[in-house]
Amino acid sequence: MKAELISIGDEILIGQIVNTNSIFLAKALNKIGIEIVQITSVSDEKEAIINALDSSYSRAQLVIMTGGLGPTKDDLTKHTLCTYFNDVLEEKKEILLHIEEIFKKYVTTPINNQNRQQALLPSKARIFKNEHGTASGMWFEKDKQIIISLPGVPFEMKSLMTQEVLPALQRHFIRPFILHKTLMTYGLGESAISERILNWENNLPKDIKLAYLPNLGRVRLRLSGKGSDEALLERRIDAELKKLLPLIKDIFVGYEDVASFEEKIQAQFITKKLSLSTAESCTGGEIASRLTKIPGASRYFSGGLVVYHTQSKSDVLDVPKKLIEEYSVVSKEVAEAMAKEARVKFNTSIGLSTTGNAGPTKGDSDVEVGTVWIAIAYEEGIISEKFLFGKNRKRIIGKAVNKALEMLFKQLI
Repeated sequence: MKAELISIGDEILIGQIVNTNSIFLAKALNKIGIEIVQITSVSDEKEAIINALDSSYSRAQLVIMTGGLGPTKDDLTKHTLCTYFNDVLEEKKEILLHIEEIFKKYVTTPINNQNRQQALLPSKARIFKNEHGTASGMWFEKDKQIIISLPGVPFEMKSLMTQEVLPALQRHFIRPFILHKTLMTYGLGESAISERILNWENNLPKDIKLAYLPNLGRVRLRLSGKGSDEALLERRIDAELKKLLPLIKDIFVGYEDVASFEEKIQAQFITKKLSLSTAESCTGGEIASRLTKIPGASRYFSGGLVVYHTQSKSDVLDVPKKLIEEYSVVSKEVAEAMAKEARVKFNTSIGLSTTGNAGPTKGDSDVEVGTVWIAIAYEEGIISEKFLFGKNRKRIIGKAVNKALEMLFKQLI
């Protein structure tokens, strides 16, 4: 069972927005045993949409399109599908009443004819009512291919996909089971991991695949398999994981689908009844942001300070000016002082700090661009470590955040 995703919109092609819809759709379809063979982005032009549909026929039994269903003239998907399927638009009374109700309840501007024309839909299509908007979903069948058109607004698309499309696809197609299990590792690069697990990887069954997914100091290892018996497939993949885990036990932090790394940190803090505060310089509050995105973070995270400017480290955090002058703002001594002061100011069990030179220029310190010090202060003492994260500012910050969380997790366990 193979599918293709087609995203419609010039805003994707010029890089104005990120195509998050395809990420969601790929994951959702994989979970019900439908394999994605291609993801395509095309412009808001009739010919481009038709060419994409024609091209998909040889590759996929299912096509899901997103975008181009709005009420304005540049939204051509609905009219293009009428041309493609030799169809005409007809008014769907239920959809019109739904659109009028949305404007009556939730929209301050009066409804106009363009809004009402959203109820004009292809006569041959199966219609999915959009509970959260005015653009309906549509299901077409041509020969042995299913073509589904969904709105491009992510919230509306996800709701239609979850509530209507996925159940319909599960009823319509006989599908194999596709199973992915992803392990999260920290602290070792993909080439080093590959060398360590080479013999295990070489002996994997041919129908179970391994993928390396590196990202700024983290590497995810994904095992994937496909089969008609879900329980048997899971047992086979679990058997391979049982052989793998002893080889990476020092860098393994858990399974991706069970809990994120930030959730694992939170669980450790709550279980151990500890609290955390942060003092960030080069990471600019990214550590606090990552941790507080998880619901329940207030149970352990007391607060954080972004002391970005050198002066603020003394004025706000009480790091002695003499210490900064003697050792420089990017140093072991200043990082440790920041972690200690964060712990004191927030009265927490643990204080975490970062100070570094993310570039592109050296700023108030003469240390090499890419140099970052990370420190963790706790009741029994303090640990700190120096890192060189290259020359790219964005990667330096990302690597510093990931490394700080890795150090924090290791300290907790």
